[in-house]
Amino acid sequence: MTTRLVVIGGDAGGMSAASQARRRRPASDLQIVAFERGQHVSYSACGIPYLVAGDVAAPDALVARHPAEFARMEIDVRLSSFVTSIDVDQRFISVRSDSSEYREPFDQLVIATGGVPARPDVPGADSAGIHGVQTLEDGIRLLGYLDRHSPRRAVVVGGGYIGLEMAEAMLRHGLEVVLVDAADQPMRTLDPDMGGLVADALRAEGVTLRLGERLEGFASRAGRVISVHTDAGEIPADLVILGLGTRPNSDLARSAGIEIGATGGIRTDRRMRTSADGVWAAGDCVETFHRVSQRPVAIALGTHANKQGRAVGINIGGGYATFPGVVGTAVSKLCNTEVARTGLSTAEAAGAGFAAFSVVTESTTRAGYFPGARQIKTKIIAERTSGRLLGAQIVGEEGAAKRIDALAVALWNGMTVEEMTSLDLSYAPPFAPVWDPVLIAARKAAEALGSFS
Repeated sequence: MTTRLVVIGGDAGGMSAASQARRRRPASDLQIVAFERGQHVSYSACGIPYLVAGDVAAPDALVARHPAEFARMEIDVRLSSFVTSIDVDQRFISVRSDSSEYREPFDQLVIATGGVPARPDVPGADSAGIHGVQTLEDGIRLLGYLDRHSPRRAVVVGGGYIGLEMAEAMLRHGLEVVLVDAADQPMRTLDPDMGGLVADALRAEGVTLRLGERLEGFASRAGRVISVHTDAGEIPADLVILGLGTRPNSDLARSAGIEIGATGGIRTDRRMRTSADGVWAAGDCVETFHRVSQRPVAIALGTHANKQGRAVGINIGGGYATFPGVVGTAVSKLCNTEVARTGLSTAEAAGAGFAAFSVVTESTTRAGYFPGARQIKTKIIAERTSGRLLGAQIVGEEGAAKRIDALAVALWNGMTVEEMTSLDLSYAPPFAPVWDPVLIAARKAAEALGSFS
């Protein structure tokens, strides 16, 4: 008897699950139907700021696989289809499309509903010219607005990854840029000293920072935004971009009686099974396990979504796969400044009950005498008692950020800073000093650890 698999959400988690399941089970054994509320599936949301900036030539370049390609795989993709409810007992979902409302039965269900962008509940928030950048449609609309209205002044609300990347995109369009954040620093996932370096970089690129200011509303004229109001005053704006973060889009699962975790994400086991029989979940809508803090977290990253979706598809396809958790590795950039982090910040380490210490080292991305050598600051956070690496942060110029990967691997494997000093990292003058910045930071941390005994 043929099994019917229904997927809610047509991006990284959902379509990775559908593709993996299809590779293992033919259409005669497994029918697959995927529902996507938007107009695009299987695209890189992380590429949207670079599409807006002009680094990516066209929206289609961000699409990994079109509906027609899924059709050739015998996966039925239905666009502009909004799933309104799930009935886990009767085994059907309710769907609203442009033309009708109907029910779709399932034997197996994958929930990959992604994240919900934070939208401020303040006066004027529905004015034209206020843009989020979560979906590919959002990016296309923003490009259209830039072309039609030729704004001069942009206000970016939120100083996280999206805020940083969109500030650069607006600079690339020649706009005056103001960045507003309620925190005292941009990139609050970094420690204050490293976040301060990011603030310096923003100012050096010409971005005006309004830190420690709370958004109170927007003013408009003829329905179009003309200014941003904070608790410190008014900021003129022809365009506003929201980068206030996201929360797991778990409302559909919650309404169906599926267990939701403390973070607001759907709770799953290691195989990505939810509390409902035959129902799986993957991507930004789920809660996952942080391997360092040993606590549940909800971290919205395409890397996690693809891996989780792959695990779901393998399991539905008859194999066995798990998602073992995360350490919170992420990178971003603002013009020439690269930013990276993995593991726990100093505050997060303390919150998780660790007695932690940190060191910050300065080095260069290449041998100091080699042309193109750039500055890099590396921060390591480690446990006082054991010397185990707990987290790391990097701020520097070209060639800096991807060094976080070596630190992420060490973190994943529970290495101590002393063990890290002997890592056999590559060396040649065009790529690194003889002591790579990662090794310098590990050595300084090991020396600091010795002073505690």
